[in-house]
Amino acid sequence: MPNFLAHRLFRELRSLRLPVEDYVIAGSGPLFARAWIDDPTDLDIVARGAAWRIAAELGPIAPARYTSSQCVQLFDGDLDIFDDWFPGMGTVDELIKDADVIAGLRFLALDVVAATKKMMGRPRDVAHLAAMRAHGYAAP
Repeated sequence: MPNFLAHRLFRELRSLRLPVEDYVIAGSGPLFARAWIDDPTDLDIVARGAAWRIAAELGPIAPARYTSSQCVQLFDGDLDIFDDWFPGMGTVDELIKDADVIAGLRFLALDVVAATKKMMGRPRDVAHLAAMRAHGYAAP
């Protein structure tokens, strides 16, 4: 079992038993799964269909902070489950279809991770982009 699966955030995610074909792990999760960063502060999940319905039953739906999507926060904010991602990054179906699969979980493609982090431009995003470059990823 890859080490990242033992992390509290991934244990929380897996405890939800969301159908893996209906969500993709976004944000810093794809970097943590590759051991490119030390510790994510939370996990961002983009969900559709059954995965979104399960999340919506577990917590209140609220407007997302940075986008026009809807979000369900679970485990005291450890997991943010969105019904969409940022405009221009692809549909939820495309994000899931184009995802990288690591240990049976879908992770947002690195091109989308990089584009999202460039767009956000927060200090942690800049640090994450530097970590990506340090591990040989050259953003398009």
